[in-house]
Amino acid sequence: MTESAVNLTAALASFDDIYSPRIVARMNDYDVRVAHAKGEHVWHVHEHTDEFFLVLDGQFDVAVRAADGTERQVSLRKGDVFVVPKGTQHKPSSPGADILMFEPSGTSSTGDRHDGAIPGHVDSTTGHELGS
Repeated sequence: MTESAVNLTAALASFDDIYSPRIVARMNDYDVRVAHAKGEHVWHVHEHTDEFFLVLDGQFDVAVRAADGTERQVSLRKGDVFVVPKGTQHKPSSPGADILMFEPSGTSSTGDRHDGAIPGHVDSTTGHELGS
């Protein structure tokens, strides 16, 4: 990481991969990541950390599964934020969006555990350096 400003529009224009977050900044022990979202992600859970989403453009949906198995969907549009509490199963999906995430460095994009196979268009990663 550099001590230079990062333009989020330029950062998002520098790659096309979906569900493959790029680290645009670090603060303390946290990564600020941007990603393109389209299609279905995978049901997953982060046992020890909340997950913060900010929609920069488009529509981003998060299905959330309660402990009793009931599900609800949260639909987000440009400018909306949503936090998935730690230990909560969730599954992102999108017809097309650009998102910003804020989470502890080393957090896997597919959680501590997930349901089923990871789709080929979902990158199971702790984030890529911008420009990689």
